[in-house]
Amino acid sequence: MREPSHVKHHTWVRLTCLCALAVSSTLWATHARAFKIVAPANGTTLTSGQPTAAEVEAGREAGLVEVRYYWYPEQTEALVEQGEERAGKASQSGMATEKYWQKDSITGAPVVALPALTSTVDRVPPYGGQLPVPPDAIGRMRLLAIADISQGRLGRKTVFDEVFVTVQPKADLLSIDFETEKPLQLGRTGQSSAYGHVDSLGKIFELPVVGEFADGISRPLSSPSTGTIYTSGNDHILKVLPDGLLQIVGIGKTTLTVTNHGKQATLDVRVEVNPEPNEPPIADAGTAKTVKAGTKVRLSGLQSRDPEGEALFYAWGQVRGSKVAMLDVNMAEPSFTAPYVSETRTFRFKLRVTDKKGADSVPAFVDVTVEP
Repeated sequence: MREPSHVKHHTWVRLTCLCALAVSSTLWATHARAFKIVAPANGTTLTSGQPTAAEVEAGREAGLVEVRYYWYPEQTEALVEQGEERAGKASQSGMATEKYWQKDSITGAPVVALPALTSTVDRVPPYGGQLPVPPDAIGRMRLLAIADISQGRLGRKTVFDEVFVTVQPKADLLSIDFETEKPLQLGRTGQSSAYGHVDSLGKIFELPVVGEFADGISRPLSSPSTGTIYTSGNDHILKVLPDGLLQIVGIGKTTLTVTNHGKQATLDVRVEVNPEPNEPPIADAGTAKTVKAGTKVRLSGLQSRDPEGEALFYAWGQVRGSKVAMLDVNMAEPSFTAPYVSETRTFRFKLRVTDKKGADSVPAFVDVTVEP
């Protein structure tokens, strides 16, 4: 017996609704499965020193214990957490042993960090709250949120999310200046070059620049993301590179100028380094890769090279993602174990190489995508 057409229609409608519901449920599950920073949103502009609302979604992660929020300038290396003595097993990103104690590959500063906010379920909103924006923050900043997840007798695991925001002070910039001795003398005349010293052609370095603002706070203005522009009076002596880096390319006297929001400062520089010609090495951090959580990852700087064929010194750092315990950071091929992630996350690593005469490379970067 033929089924009436209106019955077919209703059957089709029911099937369509069921399919739509299934798709909707799948999309909701996909959206809700990940730990995620909801506020502040990626790309937001915030104000120095003024708190902002922080909020996260736990997704499908059960057993959330606490969430810690950290601020970093955009290219600062990911820092080891200073919180290894919390109750319970140390979190995955808490490096308690001297084995993983590192220093920033450029500044040499100890890599430890204190959270700007530590929040639990009792806060409003849960695991969020009023997040202090550092008073001296300026430019592009990275907000990293690390969540501790209880696994009962198995201890704890961590998940993370991060967003990038721009921080601007409300106060006007009054003045800008180099934070260094004046005039600046680079090099040691008549002495041989030594690794780690600014005494060789090809050496790349940074000069700290600070701004005085109308609110009485000094803020670092070395990064171009803060609006600072560097100009060299003689590109054959000091060369301006991207990201506010400077390179010694010749011997003599020159003047460096920095400008920011209409303010300007100059610095007289005298360069007297080892005159032996030296081409800077070239860093190659390898190709991007995608791996599964728990996989041993080996980075490779083996394609890095020096035009004169000299041996290289390696310095690896991490500038994106929750801190991983990286072994052999001063070797060509460091390694780490890809951590647990609730959904696909990106970890970014930086490599700088230096030749035996002290000439540096421009930093090279490589991304490692970790899947659950």
